[in-house]
Amino acid sequence: MTSVPVSGTGTAVSSRAVSSRAVSGHGGRRFGRVSRKAALNLAGLLVALFALFPVLWMISTAFKPASELYSLTPHPIPLHPTLANFRNVFSGSVIGMSYWNFLKNSLFITIVSVAVSSLVGLLAAIALGRFKFRFRTTYLIMLLIVQLLPQQALVVSLFIDFRKLNLLDSLVGLIAVYTAFALPVTIWMLRNFAATVPKELEEAAAIDGAGAWTRFWHILLPMVSPGLVSTSVFAFIFAYNEFVFALTFLGTDTAKFTLPLYVQYFYGQNSTDWGAIMASSTLFTIPVLAFFLLTQRRLASGLVAGAVKG
Repeated sequence: MTSVPVSGTGTAVSSRAVSSRAVSGHGGRRFGRVSRKAALNLAGLLVALFALFPVLWMISTAFKPASELYSLTPHPIPLHPTLANFRNVFSGSVIGMSYWNFLKNSLFITIVSVAVSSLVGLLAAIALGRFKFRFRTTYLIMLLIVQLLPQQALVVSLFIDFRKLNLLDSLVGLIAVYTAFALPVTIWMLRNFAATVPKELEEAAAIDGAGAWTRFWHILLPMVSPGLVSTSVFAFIFAYNEFVFALTFLGTDTAKFTLPLYVQYFYGQNSTDWGAIMASSTLFTIPVLAFFLLTQRRLASGLVAGAVKG
């Protein structure tokens, strides 16, 4: 009996095998991508938890009573939450003055310092970035040198100068110091933004009859505003958190103390009120967090653009 081969059987089997391998390979690649994404997400979560742990512990400790603060078996979550630490901070009994007075001083100094440094820095950056004049390069080098100097190296000389100018125990003197230290970074960063704005835009606006103020307000300022926000955040955090200059120049007038100086009074020579320290630190971060949330979108775009332009 003669066997008759079935046509196409081998081809069908090989096709199924190839198809099965293709599906298996595609599934393997997809599983690999999912695994890498899951690993990256897990790594990001661990980094976030590591970074947030001190903040969470600070907030948790702020609500703990004294019996839990000094317990030999600490708990991450307060067993008996209390607002006693916050009441202690708000009353200001440790220094004889309300918390709100120090918050007012800090916000006043910070807001004025940010406004002055942003305005002066913007105008200086435009001059350095869009105009050519003698000693422009020298001025830029001086900005870099100023940024390299540590703050502590200038405390004594500034103290002597401020004493001669009668600016000790004065909020105006502290504003001048904070503005001076924020200006180099502000000018340097905003210069990169101002230098990259196409001059053709201003020339076209000038042809259409726009004056210098109109060109500045409607063309130049919107294009440098992301960098302006970034430098404002830097100036805000610096002025709001600064301790050494505030202690040096406001050392005798407690009515003009800022929040960092107020917090130090909870550190005693023989004992430390950790509950009040954590409560005051929690309250201390609220204005910074609020300012960051308000400027978050423009801050991110400003940092990215600054990295590209720089």
